[in-house]
Amino acid sequence: MEFTTERLTIRPFKSFDLQDVFKIYSNDETCKYLLHTKWTREIMQESFDKKLKNSSLTKDTGLSLAVVNRKNVIGDLSVWYTGIKDTVEIGYSFSAETSGKGYATEAVSHLVRKLFEEFEVHRIQATLDARNSASQKLCERIGMRKEAHFTQDFWSKGEWTDSIVYGMLVSDLEN
Repeated sequence: MEFTTERLTIRPFKSFDLQDVFKIYSNDETCKYLLHTKWTREIMQESFDKKLKNSSLTKDTGLSLAVVNRKNVIGDLSVWYTGIKDTVEIGYSFSAETSGKGYATEAVSHLVRKLFEEFEVHRIQATLDARNSASQKLCERIGMRKEAHFTQDFWSKGEWTDSIVYGMLVSDLEN
């Protein structure tokens, strides 16, 4: 899957994207609410290789996409099937320097349209750390609805955290 938006190119990762992606995932603030810890130089190649392998979305493999502005990777979109019929989950991370410029909204909103139109998914969901208010606002901006709030349901980085699940159907898209 590859597509462009007004300001972005969204495509599978390429080997030369490693340093840009390392800048995203070596930032403490960016990784604060993610499932993994920040990348170090020791694990960056191994972690990045997983993204390179995820170049197409199938029932068995997830998809990782680079969000490129000009020539720099500024974000990472992930999609995988949940095991529930025609349902996918999305995840996203963006470089701290791009915060507040609308790139995440632009990229994720185009991604969900592509998933509904080209993959004919029935439902898209996002599960996030409840403390991640920026991610909650993004989900709401693109038309997702808050469907669940689970209290202390996930052990992450040495503490129990709350999870929030957002979801949407094709009928939730604003035209």
